[in-house]
Amino acid sequence: MLTTLREILAHARENRYAVPGFDCVEDVMVRAILETAESLHAPVILMALPSDLAGNGMTYVPRLVRAVADHHPIPVALHLDHATDLDLVKKAIDCGFTSVMVDGSSLPFDDNVRLTQAAVELAHPHGISVEAELGHVGGMDLEETACAESVLTDPVEVTKFVEQTAVDALAVSIGTAHGVYRSTPNLAIDRLREINAVSQVPLVLHGGSGTPDDQIQAAVRNGICKLNIYADCRIAMARGLKQAAATITREDPLPAELFRTIKQGVSSVVAEKIRLLMAENRAWTPGGAA
Repeated sequence: MLTTLREILAHARENRYAVPGFDCVEDVMVRAILETAESLHAPVILMALPSDLAGNGMTYVPRLVRAVADHHPIPVALHLDHATDLDLVKKAIDCGFTSVMVDGSSLPFDDNVRLTQAAVELAHPHGISVEAELGHVGGMDLEETACAESVLTDPVEVTKFVEQTAVDALAVSIGTAHGVYRSTPNLAIDRLREINAVSQVPLVLHGGSGTPDDQIQAAVRNGICKLNIYADCRIAMARGLKQAAATITREDPLPAELFRTIKQGVSSVVAEKIRLLMAENRAWTPGGAA
């Protein structure tokens, strides 16, 4: 059932678990994620990145998710991930996203506040939630052409930022990175504990793929309510594709045969993350459809 990020994360924060947010494209990923989440009776967040919404993506992805979400009796949010300009936020609102992330994390503090304020002013009148980022989660970009350095979130800035922006959720930087890790991370859990103590809103952790399980669970115990995941699903899809290519013998294979191991790989990752975040059997009935 389609609902908002605000409602999903409020439940997670109150009940001390986290909800996985999966960046996804096309029906193979959407179906694998939703069917697996339903089988585990878990809430889930389906996300889309600007690069995956290019061309007709802004039409296809949100319409697909909105068409199927209410078929699944679990809370589902449709979330725009890492928008850096307000035009994309406006398009997401018009196309039916139930939440947006506006990413001003690479900007100076005051500029980040202004960008986030503007996104909130656009989204809140439509009942759409807003996530922002304070500090900066670095790592490789999707094309693996550039690597950005991470800047840890300053707990002193959190209260001021949330009060000035009226944001619904805050992504923080405590040592994770986007993409595939080059070395094992060491999350700053003490820093997270300080941030959680002063944050008025649920906290989000980006760069969840490849982070050691014990560190993820420590982060959830200390305030993380949403974990972003993409690279782990892409790795699983690539492995499934290779497996399909190695076993298919027909010149004209059926789509079900082509996609079977890809979907199985995605489903395995989704189930693993749901259990890791203690989100299994946490589904509830949202207050209203979005």
